[in-house]
Amino acid sequence: MQTNFTAEQLTDPGVAESEKILRKCVHCGFCTATCPTYVTLGNELDSPRGRIYLIKDMLENNRPADKQVVTHIDRCLSCLACMTTCPSGVNYMHLVDHARAHIEKTYKRPLMNRIIRGLLAMVLPYPGRFRASLYAARIGRPFAPLFRALPGLKPMAAMLELAPSSVPAQSDVARPGAHPAQGQKRGRVAILTGCAQPVLKPGINEATVRLLNRIGVEVVVPEGEGCCGALVHHMGREHDALDAARNNVDAWTRAIDNGGLDAIIITASGCGTTIKDYGYMLREDPAYAEKAKRVSELAKDITEYLAGIEMPAPVNGASMIVAYHSACSMQHGQKITTQPKALLKAAGFTVKDPPEGHLCCGSAGTYNIMQPEIARTLRDRKVRNIERTKPDLIATGNIGCMTQIAGGTDIPIIHTVELLDWVYGGEKPAGLPDIDRAKSAPLVAAE
Repeated sequence: MQTNFTAEQLTDPGVAESEKILRKCVHCGFCTATCPTYVTLGNELDSPRGRIYLIKDMLENNRPADKQVVTHIDRCLSCLACMTTCPSGVNYMHLVDHARAHIEKTYKRPLMNRIIRGLLAMVLPYPGRFRASLYAARIGRPFAPLFRALPGLKPMAAMLELAPSSVPAQSDVARPGAHPAQGQKRGRVAILTGCAQPVLKPGINEATVRLLNRIGVEVVVPEGEGCCGALVHHMGREHDALDAARNNVDAWTRAIDNGGLDAIIITASGCGTTIKDYGYMLREDPAYAEKAKRVSELAKDITEYLAGIEMPAPVNGASMIVAYHSACSMQHGQKITTQPKALLKAAGFTVKDPPEGHLCCGSAGTYNIMQPEIARTLRDRKVRNIERTKPDLIATGNIGCMTQIAGGTDIPIIHTVELLDWVYGGEKPAGLPDIDRAKSAPLVAAE
């Protein structure tokens, strides 16, 4: 794609990087076939190619974002399916992130939109505040139909509908400290406790720590670690996202310097995509560039880490059919596609790939709150495809997907690491069905 930026514009590192990305686009349109919003809405401006044209025009002319640009960029899920499809290597992720930061700096949103976005940024990255908000949601849930009827308050209705009816107790695993390896020590890792996940499903990190400890890996939770910054990053709140990144880089650097780390384990793939990008995000910060790069190189999804370790013999039978939902941040953001399924198969599960597995479920951080109609359409499409495989349960590696998909089906949805922990001697995950296909399969008469 031909660009027309001035030399002065290209002195801005963000603009210079976006110009390089834009020049790689050859207008082929392959991305449109795998873009969830284009497939759903059929509007060229709701495809990666259409958004690229809007971003190019906005940046080249150095003008503030307008309503049209904001509408179509806001509808982007950042699922990154376009990057998997693109034959030219267009880094759409960095381009749309820059566009969102530009929007945040130059566009004044409607009042209610600003309030809701500010509320999400103020609450979701902080486990204590998020927990309190879920208790408050119980009181507000009866008002969801009223909010849904008012255009500016639809996100409030979505928030209330997504809130669980009960909130688990706080887990000790979320507190700073060390969890020693059992038997012969094979490694030492840090674990990201996260922000939303330890409130909604603390059992995920508990299962991770149990499993790693049993196979000889020490797990540490560093003092001062917090939200990865993904939630505010995708809102265009660049300053907040970089502060979160620096905070975690400091926490993990202390752990590296005090005993060393083989990996930084992440159990929410949405967080993993962002942490693996810390090196890029902080590339212009001389005090953090090298440290952030080191942190990004150490970051691993739990399945990515386990795939490199020899696992013990299974303890509990797992003769069940599992539909594996590959989160967009896992398959498109981190390019982790085979490891989770290989681990589940080795544990004894029969793994099914749902049709249209490349399409997003509609969760995408705060997307299912800010764009509830599109998110619901995508969720229902995802659920129909999953149910076509007739599974006993659904496995996935991202808390956002778990919450989103669970709202549209009665099939149990369980984190991949919880299933692996159970198979290799851990606790039975909540919601796991009592099915043993090996015992219930009909006998075949000998010929």
